[in-house]
Amino acid sequence: MARLEMENADFAGMGAGANADILFEMGLACATGRNGDADLVAAHKWFNIAAIKGSPRAGALRAEIAETMNKAELAKALREAREWMTRH
Repeated sequence: MARLEMENADFAGMGAGANADILFEMGLACATGRNGDADLVAAHKWFNIAAIKGSPRAGALRAEIAETMNKAELAKALREAREWMTRH
């Protein structure tokens, strides 16, 4: 996961101006394990942020992933999304 975070540092640094499509793609990469192991917590985080930025597809996938997560994972994903939004 760290690899994905590092590769997408340019996008994450965009903050409030980040494009919802880019954030959606980051969620897809995490969900599918495109750059390593799948990370549903990170996928939920990026889909959540993309949904907030206006991506309707992200909201649907966020809900789908949430159904497979336990309460602790979901809480972590929500906390990480909130922290990202606060920083950016």
